[in-house]
This record gives sequence, structure tokens and C-alpha cells, in this order.
Amino acid sequence: MQNIKDTYQRITDAIIEQLEAGTKPWIRPWRGNSRGSLIPRRATGEAYRGINVLMLWLASELAGYEESTWITYRQAQDLGGQVRKNEKGALVVKYGTFTPKAREDDDERSIPYLKGYTVFNVEQIENLPERFYRPAEEMQATTIPLLETVETFVRKTGAAVTYGGTMACFRPAVDDILMPDRARFASEVHLYSTLLHEISHWSGAKTRLDRDLSGRFGSESYAIEELVAELSASFLCADLGVAHDPRDNTATHLESWLKVLKNDKRAIVTAAAKAQAAADFLNGLQSLEQSKVA
Repeated sequence: MQNIKDTYQRITDAIIEQLEAGTKPWIRPWRGNSRGSLIPRRATGEAYRGINVLMLWLASELAGYEESTWITYRQAQDLGGQVRKNEKGALVVKYGTFTPKAREDDDERSIPYLKGYTVFNVEQIENLPERFYRPAEEMQATTIPLLETVETFVRKTGAAVTYGGTMACFRPAVDDILMPDRARFASEVHLYSTLLHEISHWSGAKTRLDRDLSGRFGSESYAIEELVAELSASFLCADLGVAHDPRDNTATHLESWLKVLKNDKRAIVTAAAKAQAAADFLNGLQSLEQSKVA
């Protein structure tokens, strides 16, 4: 097994490299050949989660892949496929805990592990079953009600959202979200990216996921919460099939995120896990709303 510290460092180094180049690796170009969710998936169709989503988005962007399915070398062989010669795989991780066999004088305790392994995009593999290679006509962009999709999603969370003024923010004291007038946004993409960012902050309130929302601008806790909210918004946008382009304060946030990531190699993995929890929580409210109607 690869050393856990080395795996954390490889992930962090990859993210830092892109941030220093002025690119946020969780911002996808959203090419037009994917239907519905743009979250990377395994051969079984199961969605990757947390830090693995970021790592596979980054790999797709750097290599120009349009497909979102990733599988291991062994899985490709088992399916009758073959990774092309000299193709480079992408790093993903499996993490959890295990309890070692305790000695008589030790208390049992769970030990975390993070194991890195390599996967390949289906575009790097030949001779896979036809289901992995969608016909060209199925890869064309489809017209979907992007605005209605997000409006419905936000409404089902029950969050109080008010438009007006010049700033976007979640106010914990009164538990509401303020958004600028719609006319102030550069585009619908910008508006809905911002709205999903703020509703991700909303998910962290004490009565919900109880994240630390007390950090002031410039503090490490503020930088972490902003990173969690942006990653969560990125996950939600991908799941809803909506482009993600928050725009605001990019240079300031990049600087603060770089500082945090360079000081703590685990920070990006932790932030991604919290962002995934936020996205899961908000998605869970959709089902809750449906069950109330039923």
C-alpha cells in the first residue's frame, strides 16, 4: 500500500499546481456530449465522490476527455478491453478506517487509511463493450430547462432566498440567503453558480450540518468554508447539468486557498469530504420534499 502521507501530498500538489496557474480544477468546461449528471462514474455507473471527483475533473481537463467513465486496468481487461500503450492513468483514492487486532494491553481503536490507485478514462481504452462508447448523436447537447431545474432544487431545500441589493451572502443570524438583483449578474451561469454556492453555506448552519461559519474574511476558517461552499456548488452544478462559473473574488480566494493547502496537505481532502456532505444533505432534502407530497 502506498504511504498515506505520500498520497495526500500527491493530491495536494496536483491541486496547488493548478491554483498557482490561475485555474480552479473544479471548474469544468462542460462539453456538450454528456447527458444529465457530469459527475465522474465507475464502470458500474456508480458515481465517484469527494476528492475523487476533483481529481478526475482535473485529469479530464488536462487531457481533454469528454467521457466521464473511469475504470481500472484490470477492470478493462475483464471487460475484454485494453488500455492503449503509453496511456497515463489518473489517481483516485479509497479511504476509510480499520481496526487492527488489539494486543492484550491495548484498547481497540480505528485507524484511518487512504489508498491511492490508478484508473483510466474509457477514451484511453480499446475494445470495451459498446455501452461504453455512446453513438455520436447521443453525445450532442440537449436542451434542458436549466433555470427551472435549479429553481426547483433550491425551492425544495426550504431555504429563504431574497433578491435585491448588491451582494450575495448567507446570514446565519436570521438564517436566510441574500442575492443581488438578477439584472446585476453577467449571465444565468453566474447567477445559479452563486446561488448554489450560498445555499451550500446555508447547509452548514448549526441546525443543519453545523460547520464552523464564524471565520472572518482573511482567516483560515473563512478560507476553508469558502472552499467547501465552492466545491459543493461545483458538485451540485455537475449533478444538475449546469455550468459552474462563480467568478467573484477569484484572485483573493486563490491566494487564501493556496496558503491553506500549503500549510496542510490534508486540507483539500477534508474540504472535499465536507463539500460532498453538503451536496448530499441538499440532495437529501429533494427526496424529503417528495415524501411529504406523497
